[in-house]
Amino acid sequence: SVSAAFWDHLRCLGLQNFPCGLGSWNKSRFNAHRSPRRGQPGLGPNPARQEEAVLLDEESPEALMELLSDRHSPWALPPDCSPQDQHLREMAVLAPELVRSSNIFQVFRSLRITGKGVEEVDKGLLQFQQLEELILSANQISRITSANLPRTLKVLELCCNAVGELQDLCTQPPPELQHLGLGYNKLHGPLQDKYLTVDFWPNLVSLDLSFNNFTDLLGLVSQLSSLQKLRILVLQGNPLALIPTYRGFLVDSLPRLSILDDIHVGPDERHQFHGLARQPELIRSEARVVVSVGEIKGVPDPSTYQQLEVGSEAPVITYSYCVTYQF
Repeated sequence: SVSAAFWDHLRCLGLQNFPCGLGSWNKSRFNAHRSPRRGQPGLGPNPARQEEAVLLDEESPEALMELLSDRHSPWALPPDCSPQDQHLREMAVLAPELVRSSNIFQVFRSLRITGKGVEEVDKGLLQFQQLEELILSANQISRITSANLPRTLKVLELCCNAVGELQDLCTQPPPELQHLGLGYNKLHGPLQDKYLTVDFWPNLVSLDLSFNNFTDLLGLVSQLSSLQKLRILVLQGNPLALIPTYRGFLVDSLPRLSILDDIHVGPDERHQFHGLARQPELIRSEARVVVSVGEIKGVPDPSTYQQLEVGSEAPVITYSYCVTYQF
């Protein structure tokens, strides 16, 4: 589940271990305002002794932070770590109480869990009450229950999963969602087209449906046209993108689009395709693909074998090959 992957990741960050968290390396700094007997707010230990303890037995916040930032330090994160991970570790040095127990859920505005084999989006996500961005790319998610998603979400990225239907996601979708990323999944049209309307996504600005199996261009456009705030759309990699009039029909049908398939839609292009949306008869339901086979390696050349003499009783060896094209 997402929650299990989240806690596994936190353990790897070592937020409770030196130089992060609370320990002998910084105890006086966080116990200075507590009574030594009952742990209640009080005058604390003698300031002079406290300063001496810091100098002799403890590390300053600056020294601890340097251990995190110096790339040669054994406590430094790998160069490819996310800014979120680095921010959490710095917080665990400066304010360790914020990354303990339930407090940590209030810290997150963005959560990125990618390539962890996650299959389930569980109720644990509801603890992230301030979460605005959730990125779950390259996992094994096939279904998503929207009731388990924080209502504060503005970005939901599910690229490279196994999502095949949108019904559960659209039961109670996050009302403020602005970007929905569903590229490289297993969505089929036209059954899923009906879930791509303003009734479910009133604030959607960006939609990525690339590399799925949408085939009905007319049906899909009729649903997408209700998304009044949609400005960015990605449909490349779907069978409908092979239709000759595909881009022109979309540009004219969705006049508010600014970017289609990562290409800016300019006024010249809009003028060029003006009126195409009123000519659906130009959209063909078939496309032609021409495949040219160049040099093939590793296949025996039959012409190199000696031709058998007439009447020879030598065994005849026959080679057959099958070439498969998958679209």
